[in-house]
Amino acid sequence: MTAAMAIPGHIDPVPVPRPQVASDDARVDILGLSREAIRDALLEAGLDERQAKLRAKQLWHQMYNRGATDFDAMSDIAKPQRAWLAERFKVGRPNTVVQQVSTDGTRKWLLKTDDGHDFEMVFIPDADRGTLCVSSQVGCTLNCRFCHTGTMRLVRNLTPGEIVGQVMLARDALGEWPSQPEGRMLSNIVMMGMGEPLYNFDNVRDALKIVMDGDGIGLSRRRITLSTSGVVPMMEKAGAEIGVNLAVSLHAVTKEVRDEIVPLNRKYGIEELLQACADYPGANNARRITFEYVMLKDKNDSDEDARELVRLIKKYKLPAKVNLIPFNPWPGAPYECSSDERVNRFSDIVFEGGISAPIRRPRGRDIMAACGQLKSAAEKKSRAELDKLAEEKLAALG
Repeated sequence: MTAAMAIPGHIDPVPVPRPQVASDDARVDILGLSREAIRDALLEAGLDERQAKLRAKQLWHQMYNRGATDFDAMSDIAKPQRAWLAERFKVGRPNTVVQQVSTDGTRKWLLKTDDGHDFEMVFIPDADRGTLCVSSQVGCTLNCRFCHTGTMRLVRNLTPGEIVGQVMLARDALGEWPSQPEGRMLSNIVMMGMGEPLYNFDNVRDALKIVMDGDGIGLSRRRITLSTSGVVPMMEKAGAEIGVNLAVSLHAVTKEVRDEIVPLNRKYGIEELLQACADYPGANNARRITFEYVMLKDKNDSDEDARELVRLIKKYKLPAKVNLIPFNPWPGAPYECSSDERVNRFSDIVFEGGISAPIRRPRGRDIMAACGQLKSAAEKKSRAELDKLAEEKLAALG
């Protein structure tokens, strides 16, 4: 049974997540296992050392380069061995409940784990890239007030297999096997789906190592971005052990406002967060830190807010850019989106301060797939229930 998830710091602001429940299928799912773990599983099943090492290499290639899920399709493995493998092992995928396609081409999948919990992923196609927004948890530990996902309770962490499985499923849907570095639609990954990746650090790290492995999926770390709401104690560790691009959900420049809309700020304040950004390994002008900033009418969108944002970034000498995100509404949301004029004015001030501040064009709004809208269909709550849950989380944070 999985141990309860430890959250860094002196406060656990959420209920203890449920452990993963064992599947009815007794076979071992090898998706998400390292090469060494696959070899060990084969050894435990009865293969000798030489055979286990060879088969682990073959399985790795078939899963991550060819996209194979059926052992019978693995032509480089002898037929009797394929049958032996199929009796003992499987190559999983998340279960698709429903797939929606937006008028702008954005795709959203509602997925279900083997133990019956819903989560979502989104694919956003552009002219020069295709970005997959990957979830790391079922539910979320946080209660960012502008975010629909933040109204959910945390259920459990996703496993490495369930995280990698999202990438595999998207490539299945896009027909992008065998794996090749050039010409593919799925070119970028952002860990910006449901959940806080740094509260599921080990599983996210292990999954991204597989995604970046040159003998399999082979996605460059330069094309992967991990987003955090500001789990300061884990940020340097993420830079050292994962080494992908960093995005920070900043969304405000004063303690009062950020305490309200990103309650984690009560635990790790803005100054502490920005110092952690300054210390993030590998950040430089070629690999800038991205600050996500959702534009909320009359809350964080004034000229003074824009100037303070520039001042803070310069104070900490951060190689940074700012993504300005028009607020994406959802039923019962307590905020409104800033006007187009206000967003443009805010962007101009930040640009004039010498910092890139593009306005992110909303995608997938008609299927609730835009930034801040992800929330599984099984978690619908009334406004009163959402307010009660918010009060419980805020009270826990003190």
